[in-house]
Amino acid sequence: MLESRNYDFMGKRKISAIVSAVLLLASIVLIAIRGLNLGLDFTGGTLIEVGYEQPADLKAIRQVLEANGFDRASVQYFGTSREVLIRLAPREGGNRSTLGDEILQILQKVSDGKVDMRRVEFVGPQVGEELREDGGLAMLYALFGILIYVAFRFEYRFAVASIIALVHDVLITLGFFALTQMEFDLTVLAAVLAIIGYSLNDTIVVFDRIRENFRKLRKGSPEEVVNTSINQTLSRTIITSLTTLLVLFALFFLGGEIIHSFAVALIVGVVVGTYSSIYVASNAALAMGVSQKDLIPEERDQDELDSMP
Repeated sequence: MLESRNYDFMGKRKISAIVSAVLLLASIVLIAIRGLNLGLDFTGGTLIEVGYEQPADLKAIRQVLEANGFDRASVQYFGTSREVLIRLAPREGGNRSTLGDEILQILQKVSDGKVDMRRVEFVGPQVGEELREDGGLAMLYALFGILIYVAFRFEYRFAVASIIALVHDVLITLGFFALTQMEFDLTVLAAVLAIIGYSLNDTIVVFDRIRENFRKLRKGSPEEVVNTSINQTLSRTIITSLTTLLVLFALFFLGGEIIHSFAVALIVGVVVGTYSSIYVASNAALAMGVSQKDLIPEERDQDELDSMP
């Protein structure tokens, strides 16, 4: 049983802090240099999905689009080599209603077989900008609300530690998307917000046990109490993470391209969130000096109790 074992997690505090610092620094550099591959939800433009009878030649499609004035088009397979997804940047002066038919006619020129139009979606640049701003604000509001809740629920050091862990999880997830250049759209943003909730829930479970043990275990250093608490909640943490990952891998392999990025974001977030609930959050709370006296209610003297109505 995992609960009967006593792993020295806090004995590796410095190593975990270095690992987290390196990952965070790398993520920030990747986001700053490479940036996120924002989807049409945020940038605006036109998305066109077409189907071929035979495997499509992406290079030929890009060349014919570029020759016809669509030099900024993004072309990629969508599920299979017969399904192609084309993203076009916003164009001034173009007729939006006939753009899909225009692209279809262009593609038919270089296709040996039939080309079918599957869907055409348009997002205006103004809408994309509003979605980008609202998405960022949603993340900030979530973090601020969590800070207030944990501060009242536990202690302000725990609140700051939980925010540090959540920022850690979000930045590393965003860094992964900057590294892989996978499309970052509204579904991925929803996944990032879900990661915040998942990681917080795991962190709250650990913090609750830490507070309980600080009150029960009058002997022992803060490091020992935290270590004991993490070991006691370890089986719950691992089982929750594994069952969640089973569902996410099923979505990744069987859910189709529509939710591919969503599933990847959650998989990365769950793995990083599990790590942060064990090492980052508790480590940060210890670094800020949380101790037994911060969590044990002060005893009131008898005179004060007698004067109460």
